[in-house]
Amino acid sequence: MFSMSAKSVHWLRSSYSVGMNNCVETALLGSDQLGVRDSKNTAGPVLLFTPSTWVSFLEGLKDDGPGSATSRSAGTGS
Repeated sequence: MFSMSAKSVHWLRSSYSVGMNNCVETALLGSDQLGVRDSKNTAGPVLLFTPSTWVSFLEGLKDDGPGSATSRSAGTGS
């Protein structure tokens, strides 16, 4: 469970995110968790990932994206 105050964490935003504030922010929460939140709702929920799960998620986006036909045929999607 996320026990740190989201306000006490240093949140990072992609340098590609400018203007309309339509992005996500990430923060390292200790050595074993990465938090992800909506930049428009900083008091809202925080998704928690292990660093390896986050890397896998990003790699999936670089390929065909989560849930794509390629991911499903490889047994990695639903």
